[in-house]
Amino acid sequence: MKIAICPGSFDPVTKGHVDILERSSKLFDKVIAVVLVNPTKTPTFTTEERVEMIKRVTGHIPNLEVDSYTGLVADYAKMKNAHTLIKGLRAVTDFEYEFQQALTNKILNPDLETMFMMTNQKYMYLSSTIVRQIAAFDGDITEFVLPEIKDDILERIKPK
Repeated sequence: MKIAICPGSFDPVTKGHVDILERSSKLFDKVIAVVLVNPTKTPTFTTEERVEMIKRVTGHIPNLEVDSYTGLVADYAKMKNAHTLIKGLRAVTDFEYEFQQALTNKILNPDLETMFMMTNQKYMYLSSTIVRQIAAFDGDITEFVLPEIKDDILERIKPK
């Protein structure tokens, strides 16, 4: 069975994330979207909330599993017997960071390959940070997130 991991903070999950997960699911027997806990970041949503939101917007993907993990993604891949890490790239600036991560992960887990997937052009500008900023200023986030989670995001971020 070919298993791939698509790691991220997903804070919150966007239409761009879902697009990468949908496309990845067509290439692998199983894809695991894993919410990684990053001790250097203070997320807007708890790990459990992010896992639950991903599940709500990806229920239509039958070979997708959603999980969370605290630790190195290279170790998580070994634990799950996954040999491919999927990373979406929006721009050249993403590539520099992700290339460094891929080389590091290859040292930590020589069996792990990183696959870079170009984002759909309609989501090239999109990030979770942009979604949070727009919501914080009471902007319309309809174009950026799926309807199943829009209200959850606004409830947490929208000014009171």
